Amino acid sequence: MHSARRLRRAALAVAVACSAAAGTLGQAAAEPVSPFYYPPAQFDTTPGAIIKSQPASIFATIPGDQWPVPGQLVMYTSQLQDGSPTAVTGTYVPGTRPWQGGGERPTIVIAPGTVGQGDQCAASVAASTGFVVDLNRRSMSPNQEAVALAAWTALGANVFLTDYIGLGTPGIHTYVNRVESGHAVLDAARAAVRLAGTGPATPLAFWGYSQGGGATASAAELQPEYAPELNLKGVWSGAPPADLTAVIGQIDSGNLIGGAIGFALNGFRERYPALATEVDRRTTPEGKATLDALADDCIGDVILSRPFLRSSALTVDGRPLPEHLRELPGAAAILTEQRIGHRTPGVPVLVTSGINDDTIPYGQVRQLAQDWCGRGATVTFRTNHLPAILPGTTLPNHFGPELIDGFVDNVIPYLLDRLAGKPLSGCTFD
Repeated sequence: MHSARRLRRAALAVAVACSAAAGTLGQAAAEPVSPFYYPPAQFDTTPGAIIKSQPASIFATIPGDQWPVPGQLVMYTSQLQDGSPTAVTGTYVPGTRPWQGGGERPTIVIAPGTVGQGDQCAASVAASTGFVVDLNRRSMSPNQEAVALAAWTALGANVFLTDYIGLGTPGIHTYVNRVESGHAVLDAARAAVRLAGTGPATPLAFWGYSQGGGATASAAELQPEYAPELNLKGVWSGAPPADLTAVIGQIDSGNLIGGAIGFALNGFRERYPALATEVDRRTTPEGKATLDALADDCIGDVILSRPFLRSSALTVDGRPLPEHLRELPGAAAILTEQRIGHRTPGVPVLVTSGINDDTIPYGQVRQLAQDWCGRGATVTFRTNHLPAILPGTTLPNHFGPELIDGFVDNVIPYLLDRLAGKPLSGCTFD
């Protein structure tokens, strides 16, 4: 087994190579979502069941390996927040290299960061090239998780990258919906174990940052009840949007990706009709058109076409939507129910956050770790002290800590220790 330092260097080398290659590749895709993404009229409703799969060539630059990497495009069963079954897609890459860590070969489930709300934004759509351009929609979407996928594949793990509910498949993507995000991750793990044929004893780890950090955080605290059979060993929850009230306020204060508020509103309007009626009543016709357009946007489209969007530009009275949400009947209850931290993870969780993160507030991330610790969970909290660079522009202050923590300092060694069975208990904060 390699030392942690050697593994960090290897992962960083893969990350650099993968990022460089991703910048040179692209695919013009007039209709990026193929018929594969439409579920059959009837399918196995067991959570984690494989509905269908097909071979896929996956973009992952791994030194010394063939490119592209062989994998599978997968559709599996998950559940909506009301328990009804739904089809979700994702990408599975089986490990072919010898496993470089301790214990048996694990499966790593990657929960993507914010990609957008249009079907063309699904991570699996870009997985084959690293970058997709949809000329009809004037939309672009990179596979932001190509680096993580390559790093773990290089270490010999099986990897499953979920698309979440409503990305690629019919229906709207329920962005940052706590329950549906957690279900998508846990059922991806079930599907991956079935694909690997290794049984319920397969060691698992969850990897997620930003939206993905919220999804893995939710999965960690839902797992003891929703998927107790899974052999989950450890979880990374990086910059999780645990408290949406705080996150929405931060993003709406003049942030490059302020349009992401529209993703959240669209998802909650879909699940809570009464909220939809009130939001529609308080937005202008132009505001409604913007929300409708955002439902078909990727995050790159928001940056290029709607940078620094403020919700006050959408409302009939010019007040920010967060102010309206505080007044809406039932909105407070929805936001409380969507808050992560009211349940106890059954496995160790590494929580990370940049102290100068201008997109996902540091304070609410630290509060999540403290809430879990108070409930008796095993929590390690790490603060990234990267100095503030061009506040409000998201890229350096939000994504900088992801690259540093994920591929240089903390995360891979932490998860390798958990997968190797190294004991850990209690809480540590720095």
